[in-house]
Amino acid sequence: MIIDFHTHCFPDKIASKAMEQLCRRSGIIRPFHDGSVAGLLGLQKKDGVDYSVVLNIATNPRQQKNVNDFAISLKEIDGIIPFGSVHHNSPDALDELERLKENGIKGIKLHPDYQDFFADDEKMLPIYEKIGQLGLITVFHCGFDIGYPEPMHCPPERLARILPSFNGAPVVAAHFGGLCARQETLEHLCGKNVYLDTAYCYGMLTPRKAKELIDIHGADKILMGSDAPWNAPWQDIELVRCFGLSEEDEKAVLGENARKLLGL
Repeated sequence: MIIDFHTHCFPDKIASKAMEQLCRRSGIIRPFHDGSVAGLLGLQKKDGVDYSVVLNIATNPRQQKNVNDFAISLKEIDGIIPFGSVHHNSPDALDELERLKENGIKGIKLHPDYQDFFADDEKMLPIYEKIGQLGLITVFHCGFDIGYPEPMHCPPERLARILPSFNGAPVVAAHFGGLCARQETLEHLCGKNVYLDTAYCYGMLTPRKAKELIDIHGADKILMGSDAPWNAPWQDIELVRCFGLSEEDEKAVLGENARKLLGL
């Protein structure tokens, strides 16, 4: 089984506009699908992926309900596992977490750069604690973001500080713990109770350097993710196959770790 733990798509009525804005900001002119649900499913099938975890992001409080309504609607689509999102400036963020849990959503995506907060801001602690109480999975964008200038809102050191706030609920540090922050990941996250995904690391992190991280952190805490549409799943699948892992560990990274984490 292959599970892509880090993908994105949008409602059909806004997919074109959302992709245009994101492509312009990031400088990516050839994404691997058109931002639609159908586009993601087509890419998923072509690249041999069984399930895609779709990470939705509420970039402002007004979006929160609509973003999560979309996430809930995706539960009806075979091969898609949707995550919701909350915004720290929304007065009903904690209630929204309850609603997501009640509707069978397994996790939350937080993007400190897009949502304009530092990962260890005290104002975020009630949200983290509520997520922990509900036992939801949290995926953080970590490290550099090519579409946003510095400061980096979620470097590995800041994320490491707030891990205890989740009271053992799973936390995933995207982009191998921090895009363009490998040394900081080694220093602050390796060996901690946190998963690392491979999203957008094809061409950004050499297999040798990735293997050094895995040897310290453990293959059981690594998840294959592509960041589609910005990378294609086949790229990160091939990256994982270049790590030089045992057959068992390779299967774990490509899907078994995610299957267990998601309860599939």
